[in-house]
Amino acid sequence: MAARSKARKRAFQILFEADQRGADVQSVLADWMRHARTDPRQPPVNEYTLQLVEGYADHVARIDELISTYAVDWDLDRMPAADRSILRLGAFELLWVDDTPDAVAIDEAVQLAREFSTDDSPGFVNGLLGRLKELKPSLRREAQ
Repeated sequence: MAARSKARKRAFQILFEADQRGADVQSVLADWMRHARTDPRQPPVNEYTLQLVEGYADHVARIDELISTYAVDWDLDRMPAADRSILRLGAFELLWVDDTPDAVAIDEAVQLAREFSTDDSPGFVNGLLGRLKELKPSLRREAQ
């Protein structure tokens, strides 16, 4: 597995844990980093995982607003928790990480959905992130 794919997977796990615990994502990130320093079996949190988690935390309100707006017939709080975390991570990477091609951000999110969520989730994640990709130019203008 490529280094960035591993980093995304760990970022997803941190977002998912924060969601499940009802905790602040940065607190969970700090827990993971502390655990990695004290347990030699736990790999360290790499730079890209850190960038993804902290970037999501910086834009959490806007990301959740976008997901809620464009998730047809789904309320954010009624979505499967794995889908919610995958979409949050994918939306951040798609809209704010310029050195990741859009297709890669979407494909990686779909792969996470295949691995961690329901049979219907890959299509749902692909569709919603595809819609955000189409709207990306106007969403970026709004943010400026």
